[in-house]
Amino acid sequence: QVQLVESGGGLVQPGGSLRLSCAASGFTFSSYAMSWYRQAPGKERELVARISPFGANTNYADSVKDRFTISRDNAKNTVYLQMTSLKPEDTAVYICYGGIYWGQGTQVTVSS
Repeated sequence: QVQLVESGGGLVQPGGSLRLSCAASGFTFSSYAMSWYRQAPGKERELVARISPFGANTNYADSVKDRFTISRDNAKNTVYLQMTSLKPEDTAVYICYGGIYWGQGTQVTVSS
């Protein structure tokens, strides 16, 4: 059974940091690029960051470039999203995606 389980979301003040994790199981994790998407209320789901199967290549949305860092640990079947200098507009449900599989998402709220 394929599972992508996100964790690490929460409430943070503007300028703060959070680290999201996505633990994968049930498929060959190291064979797939992994991505983080986000969806804010009333908005379309958008790609935040993507990492190639062995981590050599990463891509970011312009809105998060230089603030977010995606990484992965294939030994742990886990992908991470380190988020710094958070802004209220980063508030969204953050969702992990890999292969053809989606996680359930974790809520990130940036507010004072």
